[in-house]
Amino acid sequence: MSKSILRINEDIQRELSALLREIKDPRINQGMISITAVDTSSDLSQAKVYLSVYDLKSKPDFIKGLKSAAGHLRYELGRALSLRHTPQLQFELDKSLERGANIATILNNLEITHDDEDAVSAEETFSAEENNG
Repeated sequence: MSKSILRINEDIQRELSALLREIKDPRINQGMISITAVDTSSDLSQAKVYLSVYDLKSKPDFIKGLKSAAGHLRYELGRALSLRHTPQLQFELDKSLERGANIATILNNLEITHDDEDAVSAEETFSAEENNG
């Protein structure tokens, strides 16, 4: 990926973050929205915008709200950035943060289980020493 596309991705991410905060649509304002990445095609015709939403209440409503606002967001993006072509915006929910939280929970549960097994092992050893002694 070229440096100019990387810069454009960063610019789009920054501008869209600001624009999304200004939208008053309750379908979109369901929780804390974070744009995790933007992936723009080399010809600037398409831009995939990956969003993470903390405390999302209704995914279908959120997606409908974004599709409804996409034209307005693209227009405002074109005004804010001096690009030859303003890309069509495609929104996708980024599940990586959610997956990371699930993995952390699983690992924490494994640690607790492992710690419990160590405690049981220590008790068994202590009991065996008492019985032999």
